[in-house]
Amino acid sequence: MFATLMIVLNGMVGAALLMGALRYWEQEYNLAGARAFLVIIAALSVFALVLPNYTETAPDPSQSPSKTLLFIAITLLFYAVFVAIQTLRHRAFFAEPTGAPEDTAVASAPREERVTRSLGFHVTMLLASLLPVVLLAEFLAVIVDFGIEDLGLPTPLGGVLIAILVLAPEGLTAFNAALANHLQRAVNVCLGSALATIGLTIPAVLAIGLITGRDVELGLTQVETVLLILTLFVSGLTFGGGRTNVLQGVVHLLLFVVYVMLIFSP
Repeated sequence: MFATLMIVLNGMVGAALLMGALRYWEQEYNLAGARAFLVIIAALSVFALVLPNYTETAPDPSQSPSKTLLFIAITLLFYAVFVAIQTLRHRAFFAEPTGAPEDTAVASAPREERVTRSLGFHVTMLLASLLPVVLLAEFLAVIVDFGIEDLGLPTPLGGVLIAILVLAPEGLTAFNAALANHLQRAVNVCLGSALATIGLTIPAVLAIGLITGRDVELGLTQVETVLLILTLFVSGLTFGGGRTNVLQGVVHLLLFVVYVMLIFSP
């Protein structure tokens, strides 16, 4: 989960911002939507990955079932509140800002009428698209782990490579959106991936640990904690002004480089 956050919040966001800024100099996004994403991501990240290091009893399902249930309930509540805000009460927060500049080629092209599909159709297609990716990731994980062990590379590198594979579709979508000057769409994809990782993975992992009686360690190391807090702080500054440029993209990419380098040299 920490690898996914670093890849999304630094790698994907940085690349999307840099690609869009190199083409359009500056890009505009919906400030209210970005803030809503970051408020939940920051709260969930610190609550689930930092706070366990400072509690008197570890949030391990085999040691503290009541705390595990509390973590599951709070995490799901965070995510449910955000989904309600995004899909019902404040849908406009996550739409393209009014008056945002568009690519000339896109603006001049005739708009085609899109056929609106049902919710069931979209859910079915989403699951059909995700299933091959997940199965492929599980298959490649064995090969990647064997290769890393054979080459003597750091063990965490395997998680990073698999996370990049799983996040590749979201990354390509975000990059295409940024290049088409639809930065809000890129923001929705990137920050949505980070939020789903925290909001859905942690309850699933804790529930499995509670049922099977296996140990689950949520707390990060000191170095990982510093990187996470720094990333959340920089993300808050990046999406705090309504417009982005090359500077924000480069800063996020440099943070991602630091994260990768610390894998090889902790």
